[in-house]
Amino acid sequence: VAKAYNGVDRNAFVFGLNPQAELWNGRLAAIGFLAYLLWDLAGYSVLRDVLHLIGY
Repeated sequence: VAKAYNGVDRNAFVFGLNPQAELWNGRLAAIGFLAYLLWDLAGYSVLRDVLHLIGY
């Protein structure tokens, strides 16, 4: 088991400002970004429609 600087398991779900929270934040942000890309590729893009990035 990999240990963090504070001696707690790096993958533990611990609330507060700590290395574990930063790891989980990064993981969840990556999942959210991937989910949006898949949603966009499926044709449900809100961002492209609002910014008119691609013509119809």
